[in-house]
Amino acid sequence: MSIVFKIVEQEQIEEIIPLVQKLNGYKDPDDLLRERFLEMFTQNYECAGIYDSGTLVGVCGLWFCTRHYSGRSVEPDHVIIDEAYRNKGLGKQFFNWIYNYALSKDCETMELNTYVVNAESHKFYFNEGFKILGYHFLKKL
Repeated sequence: MSIVFKIVEQEQIEEIIPLVQKLNGYKDPDDLLRERFLEMFTQNYECAGIYDSGTLVGVCGLWFCTRHYSGRSVEPDHVIIDEAYRNKGLGKQFFNWIYNYALSKDCETMELNTYVVNAESHKFYFNEGFKILGYHFLKKL
């Protein structure tokens, strides 16, 4: 393996989509997902990637904002690593890279959401030092 962590450029959106579609049995059409990502790139969003010999094998969206209770913050979103690359320590390495990247952008905190049924991610985030602060609510309009 020749692993590299770096920011995925907007022009590489077609590489992001197949990985994100693997999350929770994503069912929306490719065109809708592409449209949403194009809009996201205009809204303080970046996407970090894990590359193996030039092939994208993992992604993590990064939302940057300032919050009154935590200061300059980054929120990792839609974190996924291709199944063939899991349980090899890449998640820890990837998040170490993300922590350093966020610090370089003057972030003070990181917070995220994870699905209640995703126990594997809970263990990972607890091991990374995250604490549960509350509940995430969603209402379709």
